Amino acid sequence: MKSAFVTCVKLGLACMEEIYRVGGTLDLVVTLRDDIGSGKSGRVYVDDFCQSNGIPLLKIRSVNDDEVIQLVRNQEIDWLFIIGWSQIAKPALLSAPRLGCIGIHPTLLPQGRGRAPIPWAILNGLTETGVTLFKLDAGVDTGPIVAQIVVPMSPDETATTLYDRVMDAHRILIGKAWPSFQNGTVTLTPQDSTKASVWPKRTPSDGEIRDTMSVAQVDRLVRATTRPYPGAFYDDRLRGHGIRVWSGQAGGTAGRVNPDVYAISVSDGVYWAVEYDAEPLAPGAPAS
Repeated sequence: MKSAFVTCVKLGLACMEEIYRVGGTLDLVVTLRDDIGSGKSGRVYVDDFCQSNGIPLLKIRSVNDDEVIQLVRNQEIDWLFIIGWSQIAKPALLSAPRLGCIGIHPTLLPQGRGRAPIPWAILNGLTETGVTLFKLDAGVDTGPIVAQIVVPMSPDETATTLYDRVMDAHRILIGKAWPSFQNGTVTLTPQDSTKASVWPKRTPSDGEIRDTMSVAQVDRLVRATTRPYPGAFYDDRLRGHGIRVWSGQAGGTAGRVNPDVYAISVSDGVYWAVEYDAEPLAPGAPAS
């Protein structure tokens, strides 16, 4: 079997490391050019990994570039793994490898198709999420499933803790599934679209803490957007500055115990920002 891998984030690098740990090899790795996506959450550079394992490395602007498609065809790649990549693979790329393209999505598909799966799992108050290995098709996260693994979630789950455990689940899933790719025994199970849900894209501006929110809503927002994501933010117009919130406490007596916490008054009480950075007010926000 000849295989290639497309990634530019920690989750993808973790999967490549697992492939080599279980005795697999890659014939090509594709990643973003160094000058693109430096601010992308979880961005990594795979040069050292490729060099140490003797893997040809191609740096690109778009995974759908003709250069990528022709290289996959010319090298007669069987499976192309596209993991941790925001660009949607177009039909020409999907048909370039002999057997197809494989993706991993950090939800239990068909639940949670779409974007920002880790923040949305927390914002939606799920008790469990998961990771799905599946064959890519023309839809968004709609292709047949190869394998899945469940990831339980705690009531105080944060993006930091969930990201780490989802990354571990990626490793486990790719390690268990790799032999089926090598020996040609991959089983593809169609998704049940009647059970599908789609989660929309999130932007940094969606992390704004508003006075109309409840303490519980603020708590979920802070936990969902903390590192490796941009964090929640609050524009304190009375004090004339904003804060970027990384962690906090929903209610309680934090303010009386720790004078360094920041009190944010919302619709039903106070949220105490424990770890935060001061920053200017967002553009257009009045100082008073």
